[in-house]
Amino acid sequence: MKTHIIRIGNSHGLRIPKPILDEIGLAAEGEVELKVRNNALIISRSAKPRAGWAAAFREMARHGDDRLLVEEILPTKWEHEEWQW
Repeated sequence: MKTHIIRIGNSHGLRIPKPILDEIGLAAEGEVELKVRNNALIISRSAKPRAGWAAAFREMARHGDDRLLVEEILPTKWEHEEWQW
């Protein structure tokens, strides 16, 4: 499918036909990622910040990997013997 590059103010735009957006599952509006690879323009869905973090934290908790490391390294010998307030 062919399309045209159009002028939009001082920039340029690309009209992407709806069937292509539907085929790759992109909304008609919203943020996308643009990359250039081997002289080709790659347009992909923009990843949401922190996507998947909730599931990763649940998995960490299930394995006991969500404890604070500070509890394991403090207090040190130096803190007991040398540190003064």
